[in-house]
Amino acid sequence: MDGVVGNGQGANQQAGANVGPQLIVNAQYIKHLSFESPRSPHSLMQQAAPPSVEVNVNVTAQGLDPENYEVVLKINGSVKSQEETLFLIELSYGAVVTARNLTQEAIQQAVLVETPRVIFPFARNIIATTTRDGGFPPLMLNTIDFAELLRRQATEEAHTG
Repeated sequence: MDGVVGNGQGANQQAGANVGPQLIVNAQYIKHLSFESPRSPHSLMQQAAPPSVEVNVNVTAQGLDPENYEVVLKINGSVKSQEETLFLIELSYGAVVTARNLTQEAIQQAVLVETPRVIFPFARNIIATTTRDGGFPPLMLNTIDFAELLRRQATEEAHTG
């Protein structure tokens, strides 16, 4: 996507100036955070086998007004050892963004692909810090291809809808 991605603190624009496409991140916040270690302290002891990790990611967006959107990156993770849950983590990380001078297709790309790409490192840090503070090695999430995630969601909706 061409245009500007930023935090809304750029230089002032002249009134009426023809400005190109813009995606401005106005705010980022934790909407929901949950960490559970149901077998503590037993789950904190050395495990006999490497744990299995399952992570699910989803992105949702809603319009707040014609230019502003709330984007929520939802990450759910579970770590198990021999079918026993070591820990569960859920994070809903939100952002309020402004999308200006974009076509409808470009708005979808900006809101559902570019915005999660920009906020993902912050969410990944929250997940890693929370799991570390919970007594486990930090859960380090791999980079996510949000364009591919959007394509998969569209395909699933086409088959179910």
